[in-house]
Amino acid sequence: VQLQASGGGLVQSGGSLRLSCAASGTGGLFSMKIMGWYRQAPGKQRELVATISSDGSPRYADSLKGRSTISGDNAENTVHLQMNNLKPEDTAVYYCYAVLIAATYEYDYWGQGTQVTVSS
Repeated sequence: VQLQASGGGLVQSGGSLRLSCAASGTGGLFSMKIMGWYRQAPGKQRELVATISSDGSPRYADSLKGRSTISGDNAENTVHLQMNNLKPEDTAVYYCYAVLIAATYEYDYWGQGTQVTVSS
């Protein structure tokens, strides 16, 4: 299973970006429990951005509430994150994250990371 992320880039302060992530190689054997995004800025620990569970319940970091919307497609094992009114402090490498279920087992996966840079 691989998580393939897209949508990062350079944007000016106040701009918007949409990040997408898709799980491939599941062979129809895995179902999504949780998918979402974490981020890591230089010199800082990796932190939650937003996740969505299979029942559609979202979870957001306080710093992004009101500025971002996460959505997911259980059937396609994909997740999208729309981020608006971006700030320079949102600059980080954003990592897609998923908890997938096969039979009764849960598996954690991380994507390769996509750079988001917000210029002031």
